[in-house]
Amino acid sequence: MEECISVFDMLKIGVGPSSSHTLGPWRAAERFLSELRAQNLFEKVERVQVDLYGSLSLTGKGHATDLAVMLGLSGQDPEYIPVDQIDSIIANIRNHQVLQLGNELTVPFAPETDIRFNRNFLPFHSNGIRFTAYAGLATVEETYYSIGGGFVVKEERINAKKKSAIKCAFPYPIQTAAELLNYCHEQNRSISEIVYENEKSMRSEDEIHHELMRIWNTMLECMYIGCHTEGTLPGGLNVRRRAYDMHQNLIGELPYNSPQEWLEVIRKTEVKFRQILKWVSCFALAVNEVNAALGRVVTAPTNGSAGVIPAVLMYYMVIENHQATDKEIKQFLMVAGEIGSIFKKGSTISAAMGGCQAEIGVSSAMAAGALCELMGGTPAQVQMAAEIAMEHHLGLTCDPIGGLVQIPCIERNTMGAIKAINAAELALETDARNAKVPLDKVINTMWETAKDMNHKYKETSEGGLAITVGLSDC
Repeated sequence: MEECISVFDMLKIGVGPSSSHTLGPWRAAERFLSELRAQNLFEKVERVQVDLYGSLSLTGKGHATDLAVMLGLSGQDPEYIPVDQIDSIIANIRNHQVLQLGNELTVPFAPETDIRFNRNFLPFHSNGIRFTAYAGLATVEETYYSIGGGFVVKEERINAKKKSAIKCAFPYPIQTAAELLNYCHEQNRSISEIVYENEKSMRSEDEIHHELMRIWNTMLECMYIGCHTEGTLPGGLNVRRRAYDMHQNLIGELPYNSPQEWLEVIRKTEVKFRQILKWVSCFALAVNEVNAALGRVVTAPTNGSAGVIPAVLMYYMVIENHQATDKEIKQFLMVAGEIGSIFKKGSTISAAMGGCQAEIGVSSAMAAGALCELMGGTPAQVQMAAEIAMEHHLGLTCDPIGGLVQIPCIERNTMGAIKAINAAELALETDARNAKVPLDKVINTMWETAKDMNHKYKETSEGGLAITVGLSDC
């Protein structure tokens, strides 16, 4: 059996700013609590200590890793926690030096000493986190690795191709793009139809519909909030939000009172080429500004690249097809999720392992393929669109200034979205039989590039813009 990754594994609802540095450690903390309960030791815990390693340590403060760990140990759920309560929960822990473990048990906790930042790297992955609980005479220690996109494992092989995780039994198990294309040809079905059959082996049709629409509505609300919030982002870089000003210049004066009404109003605005570029950029900026402010976003496939897919899908909804319905939204998300899963299986979606090509590059490929299918592309053209998008992100480094998912991360989402649209159009105008680079080849090339990339450019903030532009410049 092959590794089966659901669309809902690739598109998760959570809190920013980073899927690997925020959502992953948060989920790891939840898993640690579950293991304590399974060992009947939870009620006996007297103290908890957390050690962050490698990239989680080097950029942990900027990515709110310490906050995520405290929230996870407190029993908060990143999918449902009211984001406006995060500051008060953290302040309470710091002011009183106690933690409500699992929202049940009060234990002493001093964030300054009980969360330790270790610069050294653990084996298997750059994002290591170790929890230690002291429960009477027992000491429980567990180590996890946050491998990108909110995925957490206890031990992850360096070579992704050697992974042997078995999660389910899809009717159409897919490990490579070639296998997916073969299923499409054999069954005479689109990529989204193949993905839908796999999803139905795990969930009811009603559940699939509800969850996909919940993902889209979260994306839409995130764009809406970002476009209607002005000010400066937290973290010390003094980055001014740009989506608000750009939106004000684009929207016009028609009234609206909800995200859906807002979408309808945008459909009535001017759609010259420059305006289209601005709208797509505005949508992407909006999402990642919300993400940078610890808002709720959808990992797609990561938080740092969360703006690409909603921006491209919104482009389709407000520019290309004003009659688009839930059907097209679900179709887009299923194709995007499947392409992302193939990248995860064959390479990585972790910037700590592969640089920004693993985040913006993968999200651009996901969006390009999904848009291509909605625009009438064949399965081969869909894969070609994904390949084109990734091909022009190969080698992209991850060098966040100050360890914050702000510069250059927010702007990169606009670039990834525009490239995705361009890649889809190129594929639609090409006979896929003439393609020279199969999608699997570019995925393999991305992985080889990731392994060759200097660690300074893998989300450590030790190279590139992160050191040439300092906090003093901002």
